[in-house]
Amino acid sequence: MDIYLCRTCGNAFPIDQDLPGVCPICADDRQWVPQDGQQWTKCSEIAGDHEFGFVEVEPGLTRLEVRPTFGIGQKTMLIKTPTGQLVWEPNGVVTDAMLTAAAENGGVAAVSASHPHLVGAAAVWAREFDVPLYFNADDRRWISHPDDRIGLWRDRLEILPGITLVQAGGHFPGSSVAHWADGADGRGVLFSGDTIAVTPNRTASFMRSFPNYLPLSVRLVRQIVAAVEPYDYDRIYGAFGTCIESDAKRVVAESAERYLGWLTDAICDPDERSLTVGGIS
Repeated sequence: MDIYLCRTCGNAFPIDQDLPGVCPICADDRQWVPQDGQQWTKCSEIAGDHEFGFVEVEPGLTRLEVRPTFGIGQKTMLIKTPTGQLVWEPNGVVTDAMLTAAAENGGVAAVSASHPHLVGAAAVWAREFDVPLYFNADDRRWISHPDDRIGLWRDRLEILPGITLVQAGGHFPGSSVAHWADGADGRGVLFSGDTIAVTPNRTASFMRSFPNYLPLSVRLVRQIVAAVEPYDYDRIYGAFGTCIESDAKRVVAESAERYLGWLTDAICDPDERSLTVGGIS
């Protein structure tokens, strides 16, 4: 059951294989490697430093919290369906006690994540419960923990009753959201990871790299909005505990227009237009 973990991103690597010199996920320009170099650990070595708990977020939805956070620090969600739960974006820290508690809390029918940064120990969950781990085919080069249970997909795929993975691209080629039709009392929910980032002021944003401040292009932002447009949703849960509680579809559309306005200089504070730098106005 033990795994190697990258301390920076929290993704798992097989214990029975040689580790790369540097985590390929962190070496990509969307992420980062610590200034003092790559740092690895075994899950067994740090598991005792963390606690976990389950918090009911809304009917049919449970958040699995790992305290203190590890790696990137995503919030794992367990989404209930008539045939079992989807484990969405598991943390890298996983223990026998955590898996047993999840089994007693409704079981697991599938595992997935929005993009490679937030996969964590997903392969361990899939192996323990002998269920599929859905990984977008356009991101397959970033699979860090290969497993026969990985199912590659593209475009859109209903993986459990009422839960559909939707490829939107942008942050990664395969960046996706999970649409839960029964969430928010039937009004629909998106679990958006970093595909559509939920900001602290409960609006949406879009980036190629959040830590390295690399924006997305006009084309890719429009592509993301178009990909989720066919779906009804009133609420969005982001990757790190932020949430747009209601009217989320309108908020995403308006946030995208604001983002595109700044990219194209179509909007600007009138006072800022009057500023001069180096004598050039």
